[in-house]
Amino acid sequence: MCRHLAYLGPPVTLASLLYDAPHSLVHQSWAPRQQRHGTVNADGYGVGWYALDLQAEPARYRRAGPMWADRSLASLARVVTSGAVVAAVRSATPPAPAEESGAAPFVAERWLFSLNGAIAGDVVAWRGQVSARRQAGIEGSSDAEVLFALLLDRLDQGREPAKALADLLAAVPGRLNVVLADGPSLWATA
Repeated sequence: MCRHLAYLGPPVTLASLLYDAPHSLVHQSWAPRQQRHGTVNADGYGVGWYALDLQAEPARYRRAGPMWADRSLASLARVVTSGAVVAAVRSATPPAPAEESGAAPFVAERWLFSLNGAIAGDVVAWRGQVSARRQAGIEGSSDAEVLFALLLDRLDQGREPAKALADLLAAVPGRLNVVLADGPSLWATA
């Protein structure tokens, strides 16, 4: 099962969130504690952050493969600071492939999204409920990306983020721990 983190507070380096803590996200990618599904989180990773003084949309860096093997991210993380961050390491839900398009966080306009868990049932059927506008933004085949598109449809209808998340989680069965951010605010479920 994937792992994710969200941070909202005074600006800190990405390294302080991703690498420095004893059970940092990079550590959890190869030695997850209390993981019930899978063994490691090596099927992709990503980090999204906001620089609201420059733009409303978040920046994102993600790759297929294990986080611990990316020396460029380790270097970048020491110099990038932000007060709003969403990051994740992935253990792909079969039969989804391990590719970059399946790695969280997902981004659309000002939103960052991450899923820890899996949609129960047929992801293709859930994808059929996504609007044409949001279908066009789906890059890959992960259940997380479909869940994000369903959430974006609710946000597009004018629902407040907390209400949109509650409605979505009531409608879609599965193990669904999600994080949603827009820069100044963060919403999460467990």
